[in-house]
Amino acid sequence: MAVYKEEKTNTWRAVYRYTDWNGERKQTQKWGFKTKREAQAWEREQLNKTSADLGMTFKSFVDLYTADMKTRLKENTWATKDHIIRTKLLPYFGRLKMCNITAQQIITWQNEMLNHKDENGKPYSPVYLKTVHNQLSAIFKHAVRYYNLRENPCKKAGSMGKKKNREMMFWTKEQYLKFAETMMDKPLSFYAFEMLYWCGIREGELLALTPADFDFEKCTVTINKSYQRLNGQDLITTPKTEKSNRVITMPQFLAEEIQDYIKMLYGIGPDDRMFTVTKSYLHREMDRGAKEAGVPRIRIHDIRHSAVSLLIDMGFSATAIADRVGHESIDITYNYAHLFPSKQAEMADKLNMERGN
Repeated sequence: MAVYKEEKTNTWRAVYRYTDWNGERKQTQKWGFKTKREAQAWEREQLNKTSADLGMTFKSFVDLYTADMKTRLKENTWATKDHIIRTKLLPYFGRLKMCNITAQQIITWQNEMLNHKDENGKPYSPVYLKTVHNQLSAIFKHAVRYYNLRENPCKKAGSMGKKKNREMMFWTKEQYLKFAETMMDKPLSFYAFEMLYWCGIREGELLALTPADFDFEKCTVTINKSYQRLNGQDLITTPKTEKSNRVITMPQFLAEEIQDYIKMLYGIGPDDRMFTVTKSYLHREMDRGAKEAGVPRIRIHDIRHSAVSLLIDMGFSATAIADRVGHESIDITYNYAHLFPSKQAEMADKLNMERGN
C-alpha cells in the first residue's frame, strides 16, 4: 500500500496491492484525491474489502454483494435490485460502517420512507415499501451468512409495508369476449390477448413466442423463454421459474387463429418474435379496449388470473391448472382458494357416513 503526490496536478494517488483468491498478485489504484488523508482512507477501505472486514462502509459492502449476487440472477431481476440499492439505500447508508449500523438507524430510515410523498402528494405503496425493506435486509443477511456480521439490524428493527395485496381482479368469460371484440381491428392485439386469456401465459412469455414454438398438428405451444425490454435493449431470458418451462395444449380454435396470424407476418422466420411490441403497448391497448367494451380496466397480469378463474369454474383441479399456467399447485390453492367451491358440507356428510350415522 502506498500513496503518492502528483506534483503536476497537486493531487494524491493511492495504489493498493493484494493477493486474490487464486493466489495471484493484483493491483488497483485511484487518482485525484485532494489530500493525503483522503488517499489513505481509500487505501484502508480497499483493505477492508479484500479482507472482508465489516469495518468497511455500506457502499463498499454493496460492491461485494454485487460481485457475489449479480451473476446468479437474471439481468432484469438484478436491474430492479440495483435501482433500489442506488436510489433508496446508498444515499442513506452508503458512508456508514457496516458493523456500526443499528436498528435505530434502520427505524429512522423506515420513517423517512413511510413519510415520503412525491410531487403529487402520493406516498410509496405498502407493497413497494416492503420490497425496499426486503432488499436492505437481504444485504445484511448476506453479511451475516458469509462475512460474519454479528446480527442483521433489520430483523431487530422490524419490517415495513406489506406483501402483495390479496385483492385479485379478473374478468368473467363474458367480459373478456366483449373486450376481445374491440381488439379485432388490430390483429396483433387481438391474437396477443387471445393467447394471454386462453392459455394463461405471462406477458414476457407471450412476447418471446416464435413460430417454432408452435406444433399445429398437436395443437401445442412450448413455453421456454421470456422477453424483457431492459435499458433500451430487447432481452430474451429463461422463464420466471423452472416450473414455467411447459408445453400447453391449445383449443382447436386458438391453434387455427394463430396459424392465420403467422400467415399475415410477411417474411417471418421460425425463430423471429411474433409479437414485436413491448409491455407498454399491451397496457395502452388494455386502456383502449376496456373503455370501448365498457368492462373494468384490469392489469395485463390479471388476464392470467381470469384464465385461472375460468378453469376453476370449469371444475379443473389445482394440480391440472398449475401444470397449464406454470405455477406450483400449492400457489394455485393458496392464491385462488376463495374461487374453489367449498367441500366442507360434502366432507361432513361423508364423515357422518364413515361413523355410521
